[in-house]
Formats: sequence, C-alpha cells, structure tokens
Amino acid sequence: MKNIWKKYGKIVVAAVFLTVAGLYYGLVERREDLIRLGNDGRPVFEMLEESSVESDLYSTESPTEPTMIYVHICGEVNNPGVYELPEGSRIFEAVEAAGGFTEEASQSSLNLAQVISDEAQIVILTQTEAEEKARLEREQAAGIVNLNTASKEQLMTLTGIGESKAEDIIRYRKESGGFQSIEEIMKVPGIKESAYLKIKDSIAV
Repeated sequence: MKNIWKKYGKIVVAAVFLTVAGLYYGLVERREDLIRLGNDGRPVFEMLEESSVESDLYSTESPTEPTMIYVHICGEVNNPGVYELPEGSRIFEAVEAAGGFTEEASQSSLNLAQVISDEAQIVILTQTEAEEKARLEREQAAGIVNLNTASKEQLMTLTGIGESKAEDIIRYRKESGGFQSIEEIMKVPGIKESAYLKIKDSIAV
C-alpha cells in the first residue's frame, strides 16, 4: 500500500489541486459576471453610488421659479389695484394681497376658492349691491322685466309695448328718477289701466 501511495500519491495530490483551483476560478468568474468590477477591483454599483452623492453635493441647478400672473382686484377691498400672484392662485389669495375685505364687502357674493386666470378683474361688491344683483338675476330667470334697469329691447318683450312706448318708459324713468312701484307705469303716456293689467305680472321695480 505504501508503495502504491509513493507511486501515485503525487498524481492524486496534483489532481485534487487542479480540481479545487478550477472550482475557485469558476466561482470568481461567475461572481464577476454577476457583479461587474471596476479597474480598481471595486463593485461598479458602489462607484455609482459615490458618484451620485458627489453629483448631488456639487449640483448647481436652481429650483424652477413659478409662473406669475397679473390680476386686477377692485371694489370692497382695503387696497384695490393690480397684483402679481403665482399661477394657480385663488380669489381668496388675491383678496389677502389687497389687504382683505372692507366692512361693507359681501364675502359670499363670489367663489373665494375659484382659480384666477391671468389678466382677470375681480370686483368685490357691497352687501347692498350683491343683494340687488341677486334680485335682478332672479327676475331675469323668471322672465320679469325691471322697469328701472331694462333696455328698450327688453321692454319691447312686454305685451302691448312697442318701440315708441318703450322709449316713453325710459324717458319717464330718467325724468322722474325711476319708478317707485309697478303701478306708476300708468303715468307713462299711452299706458292705461287695461295695458297695465296685461303686463303687471311681468314687471318689477
């Protein structure tokens, strides 16, 4: 047995060495396939991470500035005027820029959350103006003609009121300072009680 080992021992050891060496280099090559190494032997992903950190530290890019718009706010605010605001601003922000509402302002007459467009004009009404506007809108929706504000064309939509009588109504309200009641229309030349009865449900003051 000792003779056999002396004869073949070196061959066995060499074979084992070559097998182990082959396995080792195979694993190294496989690892290099999975993790690419740089020239200095370090994994590339480590180098990339360091490069990214350095890029962030020495970046010279500045934050993008917001686009600005110009709006005109007037009426019942403390400092009416033209203001520069960031794009996407809302009406309440324009009011704040103009110093806030006055005591007479009707804060509920407009949508404070509405987004403002460039070159917009925002008019803040008084409480009285807002109530009058709402009343007129209701009348228009119901087909009611206001004797004090209607145009000639609107007056001509009333039964029996032609161009001549519409002009008489406008002339009367200018000379008298406006109608105080709908019955007062019978003081206009050419409009008597019979004509009044035909339109009384369609007029207001």
